[in-house]
Amino acid sequence: MPSPKPRTKQLNRHDAHSLFFPFLILCFIIWLMYRALFQFPVWFDEVIGKAVFFGLPVMIYVHLTNTRVVPTSFSLQKLHPGLMTGIALGGVFGFMASLLGVFQAGGVQSVALFSSSEFWWQFFLALMTAFWETLFFFSWIMIILQEKFPDWNLLKQVMVVAGIFLVFHVPNTFLRFSGTAVIAQLVLLFLFALGQALFFANRRNGYALTLSHAIWGMVLLVHLS
Repeated sequence: MPSPKPRTKQLNRHDAHSLFFPFLILCFIIWLMYRALFQFPVWFDEVIGKAVFFGLPVMIYVHLTNTRVVPTSFSLQKLHPGLMTGIALGGVFGFMASLLGVFQAGGVQSVALFSSSEFWWQFFLALMTAFWETLFFFSWIMIILQEKFPDWNLLKQVMVVAGIFLVFHVPNTFLRFSGTAVIAQLVLLFLFALGQALFFANRRNGYALTLSHAIWGMVLLVHLS
């Protein structure tokens, strides 16, 4: 007769995350109210707002459930390989966008990006955005979903995570865009989240995801804005 221990562990893991969906819904409601009621500068939203509404809930959840799996994607052992992978992936993004820019402009244009203080300020904001969103959507939501529903296949995992990512970004999308631009932006966000979720499922490295996310944001800002 097979041992019941694996099943018992699975049930215990499921029960340990019984707070997950109520906690997630509460986070979304508070985030929606924040977006609807307040209009702070971009730097405040990315540095402070997301620290409060994305970072703090994760820390509270980890404390309440005593889960140890969430912080593992940001362990010190993953710092160096994560940074190298993030730079490599971000470099691919930059190269592809640069080629697109060459075709659109009809030639190579020289831009002194790295000597601009504005570039480094925007890159800092991109890093802040990427860190808090990686922590919230992937190091927390995706990992907990994998713990809570171990029988889900990879496709279901990444689709659900990308869907949650999209729902949280809908309010800001409607604030910044209108008409057909809204649909285009939502499609881009969903595809981006799918790629990030697949990347995270393969590496489980928050540093790599943060850096690639930040570089991708800068690529869009420089080449497609």
